[in-house]
Amino acid sequence: MAEHAAPRDTPPGGRPTDRPDLAAMLVPLCRALVDAERPVLDAHGLAMWAYSVLLHLDETPIRTQAALAEAIRADKTRIIPILDDLEARGLIHRRPDPGDRRVRLVSLTPEGRRLRDTVQADIQRGEERLLAHLPAADRDGFVRGLVALHTLPEIPPHQPSSGT
Repeated sequence: MAEHAAPRDTPPGGRPTDRPDLAAMLVPLCRALVDAERPVLDAHGLAMWAYSVLLHLDETPIRTQAALAEAIRADKTRIIPILDDLEARGLIHRRPDPGDRRVRLVSLTPEGRRLRDTVQADIQRGEERLLAHLPAADRDGFVRGLVALHTLPEIPPHQPSSGT
């Protein structure tokens, strides 16, 4: 008899909750945010991957190219042309690792830091216009929650229930 009972969080009507799934809410929002970022990035001559590189170099000032590719979830062979372009523009500096000359260390130049900060400020101004639709307490809680999820060491993949 217990095997036919609904899970504890499923109301008598059968639907688990009265809200849409997180992905159903976040995916359209993320697409809209990416679309809003494109004109800002275009205005500064940056591709999305290049901007991602600039953002991640700030978290750890010097990284190997392989570690940087892993951090932004890019293929390490595909990141090389992005790094070549950023270096040619004077936005990053690559130098051999003194401990292993086969490894290249990557760091932001002052110009790279300035551009990154300018682009990020422009993007976040647009985000603030979106967040302004929420009451201040909800906005602060939403951003705090996203930051907490973002700082998880690794977001585990979804594991479908086995049904048993």
